[in-house]
Amino acid sequence: MSELRGLIFIGAGAMAEAIVRGVVDAGLVTASQVTMTDVRPQRLEQLAAFGFRGERANRDALPHGDVIVLAVKPQDVGAVLADIGPHVTDDQLVVSIAAGVTIATLEAGLGRPVPVIRVMPNTPCLVGEGMAAVARGTHATADHEATVLRLFGAIGKAVALPEKQLDAVTALSGSGPGYVAVLIEAMIDGGVRVGLPRDVATTLAVQTTLGTAKMLSGTGEHPARLKDMVTSPGGTTIAGIHAMERAGVRAAMIDAIVEATERSRQLGAS
Repeated sequence: MSELRGLIFIGAGAMAEAIVRGVVDAGLVTASQVTMTDVRPQRLEQLAAFGFRGERANRDALPHGDVIVLAVKPQDVGAVLADIGPHVTDDQLVVSIAAGVTIATLEAGLGRPVPVIRVMPNTPCLVGEGMAAVARGTHATADHEATVLRLFGAIGKAVALPEKQLDAVTALSGSGPGYVAVLIEAMIDGGVRVGLPRDVATTLAVQTTLGTAKMLSGTGEHPARLKDMVTSPGGTTIAGIHAMERAGVRAAMIDAIVEATERSRQLGAS
């Protein structure tokens, strides 16, 4: 699948639109090669204004591409698979971004040996800084995997992993934006507590978080190394870190990821 004939998105929500825009901006397909489905007439009008093909019926979208992305709610996946399964051709690839829906469920729902790849993206893909993990199904090839890595690499970064690790991925990068938002909110409140206006505290906390992440990403430095760079003997940073360690912030974050992983496993088994 070195060159894509077209992309089909079953579902046209915010996540689907973010993926499409990234893929189009990266030049992997043109807008005219994208088909998206939605039952809302106003959404179909929006899609047409963007240059995408819009279809109300999922089946009507299937002839227009070789990669089919399931971008629907997890509880709707079964009905969608029953609808499109008999009409998916052998040369098409089905990609699911539905959280918690296993490869076994996807393959069983399609009812025949269709290539399937499961992807766990996260919400920063909405701003082109997403993190996605890609797991190959029984009938998917390395070429299929490379295609999906290329697609999701257009909206951030993507890695290939075995499906058994996706619960941990869900807990770390899938839920991670929530953890980071809580930490940023706490930093803002801390700034307000010591006298800063809330808007100023917000700018300081958000930009500091963004800059720190870019430093780690750009340099490849271990976070501990960056911490040491800004921690002077007897200074303000070590005083703050001491307070964080005393409160168990590090252990709380580890516990959050462990508990979120277990919850993901429970949801996948239900």
